[in-house]
Parts: sequence; structure tokens; C-alpha cells
Amino acid sequence: MLPIQRLFGPFFLSAGIAHFAIPKPFQSMVPDYLPAHRELVQVSGVVEGVAGIATMVPRTRRWGRLLSIATLVAVFPANVNMALHPEKYPVPGGRAALIARLPLQGLLIWWAAKAE
Repeated sequence: MLPIQRLFGPFFLSAGIAHFAIPKPFQSMVPDYLPAHRELVQVSGVVEGVAGIATMVPRTRRWGRLLSIATLVAVFPANVNMALHPEKYPVPGGRAALIARLPLQGLLIWWAAKAE
């Protein structure tokens, strides 16, 4: 079994691919005050994919970690937006679930920092 640190790169790469495979949920997360939702989702998908790959390559791992962390920080406003407008995001658990997922971003940042 692979250590959890080695799973971050594939996880982040998969998240990046999902931005293209199922873009609508990601586009709906973009706060209304930002323009070009589709393009922002595409750019963040490419960045997540590149960061995920970079964390899997020893030579670029440090850069990949930093890019992953920067990306997670950059998309945090989308998570806050969801928590502030739960009526737009029908998820099991509603507002409580959306608020509870906010600290997950910190966990993902920690995971990115420890990626191997």
C-alpha cells in the first residue's frame, strides 16, 4: 500500500481532470462576482493537473507542492461562497455540510505540503 503522501499527486491530477470531465459543478462554485466561470474552471483544472503531476516527480516535487498549496488557497473563496449560499448547492447535510467542509481545505493544504 502506498503512503498517503504519495496519493496526493494522483488525487490532485484527478481533480484537475474532473474540471473538464464534469465542468458544470465546478463552474457553479465560482463566486458570481468573478467573470468567465468556464475559463476560470479550465485554468484551475490545468493548474491542478500540472501541480498533481509535478508532485509525483522528485525533481519538481517542491514546485508542485507550492503550486498545489497556492491553488488550494486561491479556490478557497469558492468554498466560502458555497457555505454562504447553500440554497444554490443542494448537498446532503445542506449548510452544515458546506460549513463543515471549509476546514477540509486546511487538511488538503497540509496533505499537499507533505506530498511525496
